[in-house]
Amino acid sequence: MAVSQTNLLDGMVIFTTVVDQGSFTNAANVTGHSTSFISKEINKLEDRLGVRLLHRTTRTQSLTPEGEHYYRQSQQLIESAQELEQAISGKQEEPKGVLKISCPVHFGADQLSPVLAKYMQLYPKVKIEVLASDHKVDLIGEGYDVVLRSSANAEDSSLISRLVQRSCTRTVASPSYLKQFGIPKHPSELTRHKLLCYSNHKQPYVWNYVDSDGSLLRIDVTGVFTTNSPEMELSLCKLGQGICRLPEALLLDGIENGELVELFADFPVHKIEMCLVYPSRKHMSTKVRRFIDLVVEELRLFS
Repeated sequence: MAVSQTNLLDGMVIFTTVVDQGSFTNAANVTGHSTSFISKEINKLEDRLGVRLLHRTTRTQSLTPEGEHYYRQSQQLIESAQELEQAISGKQEEPKGVLKISCPVHFGADQLSPVLAKYMQLYPKVKIEVLASDHKVDLIGEGYDVVLRSSANAEDSSLISRLVQRSCTRTVASPSYLKQFGIPKHPSELTRHKLLCYSNHKQPYVWNYVDSDGSLLRIDVTGVFTTNSPEMELSLCKLGQGICRLPEALLLDGIENGELVELFADFPVHKIEMCLVYPSRKHMSTKVRRFIDLVVEELRLFS
């Protein structure tokens, strides 16, 4: 059933207040309404949507999966409305609320943490939630404000993808592995070697290189080990269990101290682009805009 635009947002603020406050009673105290009014508003909202948003008993309440999704989207709409009102009235809003971010594990620990520390000092009213994962998350469905991911995984044309960093991958093996199995001189020889592969790649068993004449080399490989953990892949490589190909930031120390030997150093490196990805919203909340601006300002790492 189509919903009239006149009541499209009815109950949304009450619902998010109930979730934020943890109970109907607390929400009633905050809003100045009675508990019965709060309950009726939630019931009307659920009836209109045709789904249950909250599991509730006399003592507890919890979000249903539909309620979790509605809550996340409602937060964003309410913040956008507040931002619009403040922009129209000329007020400058101090960033506040919850900022939900996802980023690759190593990138988060190594490069994003200093940016987050500065952001937390500048905007103490923002609560930050970071999922450090090399798994590609559903930005909209899982309620993220912004994610960092490689350009190879930034495929959704409905999202904005903003380049913030360029780096590259390198192919390496341990001295013990090369002593036992020999040194491949050309990427085509990888088909005869033990390879450690990264499962979160779109094509984990296709390793692309650029030949000296500029032509693309597509090497179809068979991995003896596949994982979604670059750290585990690197550890096994150092232990002589195979050849791996990872971002150079993970490898430079090992190459410098002799734990790793770089292969195909005379071939052009495979470029990686790290992007900020976020919804294309007309009225972006202050907390998100300030975070994006700070990341772009601090990570001036183009190569």
